[in-house]
Amino acid sequence: MGSQTVASEELSGAGTGVSSPATNMGGPAVEVRDLVKSYGDLEAVRSVSFEVAPGETFGFLGPNGAGKSTTISMLCTLIRPTSGVAKVAGFDVVSARSEVRRRIGLVFQDTTLDDYLTAEENLRFHAELYGVPRSQAGERIGDVLRMVGLWERRTGIVRTFSGGMKRRLEIARGLLHSPRVLFLDEPTVGLDPQTRSHIWGYIEELRRRESITIFLTTHYMDEAEHCHRIAIIDQGKIVAIDTPEALKGQVGSDRVQLQTHDDDAATMALKEKFGIEATRSEGALTIYVPGGETFVPRLFAELGVPISSVSIARPTLDDVFMEYTGRTIRDAEASQSERNAAQPWIRSSRRR
Repeated sequence: MGSQTVASEELSGAGTGVSSPATNMGGPAVEVRDLVKSYGDLEAVRSVSFEVAPGETFGFLGPNGAGKSTTISMLCTLIRPTSGVAKVAGFDVVSARSEVRRRIGLVFQDTTLDDYLTAEENLRFHAELYGVPRSQAGERIGDVLRMVGLWERRTGIVRTFSGGMKRRLEIARGLLHSPRVLFLDEPTVGLDPQTRSHIWGYIEELRRRESITIFLTTHYMDEAEHCHRIAIIDQGKIVAIDTPEALKGQVGSDRVQLQTHDDDAATMALKEKFGIEATRSEGALTIYVPGGETFVPRLFAELGVPISSVSIARPTLDDVFMEYTGRTIRDAEASQSERNAAQPWIRSSRRR
């Protein structure tokens, strides 16, 4: 089982039983104050602060390399913060690691299932690690497998499962010991849109039935819409935090994207004739204006630069990201990939 066993053992703590451990007094399910994680000169997480309420679905939205997984790893006690304070279910992630581990479930970005075991055997192994009493384990395994629609495949070998089925099984495993907070690191990465939609249906139903807090990371805009609140993170810093609707409301204006025969001339004309600053991203110029549909005819008539194509859209979370960072998530991921290629030591240091 190799690395899969190690990953599970790292998160296992004292025996828990199947009943949900109580939180430490009242207060937030997750509380973070000035949290920092550095690797030499690289500051992967830069003094982030936020709270997550019990029963909330809270999302970290940002490009790959923004610090999402590093933050989750600190909250799950897998890596030690450089500085700052973080509490989960009222317990400090540094001084009370075992107490935190008893109260969390974690679904990794990469699968950690044992492909040579059945679905049920994977869950029984997890139940042993977490000290779920054998007298209760069978019933609990049946419960979580039914929740994710895998009861009929409980005796199936995992290597025969599709990507979506494996992800559902991992979510069931994360719920097996009745955690108070379930951490999902990019829960639908690599899955097709239809499967992603089904996974989200299961996640939302599970949150209602299990009465747990869900903390997830994602770089998918549509996925973030499922959250009660999201924090947009870029280059290790939280740049905005609110409900999806409130964040989109802050942008306000419609997004107009246009392709021209001369982007330099068009950028200058937009500023001089309309007083609008244009942003270049993904091979087009992007501007934000109230009443996009009425503005576009003026654009064709007055810009003075031939326009190849134009599109209008209501504000999205990608527009919010651009509003706060000056680039799209796709552009940010491209920039991060270039930095990692130039400095491969960053990738290896983040694994520690």
